[in-house]
Amino acid sequence: MCGRFTLTVDAESIQMTFPWLKVPESIPPRYNIAPSQPVAAVANTGEKELGFFIWGLIPSWAKDPKIGNQLINARGETLGEKPSYRSAYRRRRCLIIADGFYEWVKQPGQKSKSPYYIQLVSKKPFAFAGLWEIWHDPDGSTLKTTTIITTESNEMISRIHARMPVILEKEAYEEWLDLEEKSPEELNKYLKPYPAEGMIQYPVSRIVNSPANDSPECITPV
Repeated sequence: MCGRFTLTVDAESIQMTFPWLKVPESIPPRYNIAPSQPVAAVANTGEKELGFFIWGLIPSWAKDPKIGNQLINARGETLGEKPSYRSAYRRRRCLIIADGFYEWVKQPGQKSKSPYYIQLVSKKPFAFAGLWEIWHDPDGSTLKTTTIITTESNEMISRIHARMPVILEKEAYEEWLDLEEKSPEELNKYLKPYPAEGMIQYPVSRIVNSPANDSPECITPV
């Protein structure tokens, strides 16, 4: 599962990591991105442009947008089967840009879980594998929404949580963002745990538990 993540680097750092991407001149740092909030993503529209989508997928056929609160993560193993995801998996994929994420673990003798911050060893931004949709409200407005695909955890994260978000390797970007419809058989090879040796994790303050807290203190080691 992935319930919170960060994008703390500036636009220049994103541009350097994704040189083929059209990046806005200014992107405010985010230290505690939560469901229902805007996230930076690149949809497979052919534009290769960084835009913003609401985190929590609302399928085009949904009658109630509140379903998005339940669809912040999509299990990679069942994308080709679940009605909420199977069409998007074939046709509407995206990269969700991040530079770290949080997971919580229960500590012996403590009632509440302790948060851990996880990022790449390089501390550079990366891309979660995501799906996107456009939902049309009866009032005529539209919502662009997205979900993060998850897989089984690697050796490091499994000590904290059984699931982790899919972090795509650079070699996967072109096919993942292809405009053409893809079968699950063509895409499933990318839905694997990121190598543990390429990641680091450390405990952080419980202030991250509240989405209202969005400051550098959220990622400060404790």
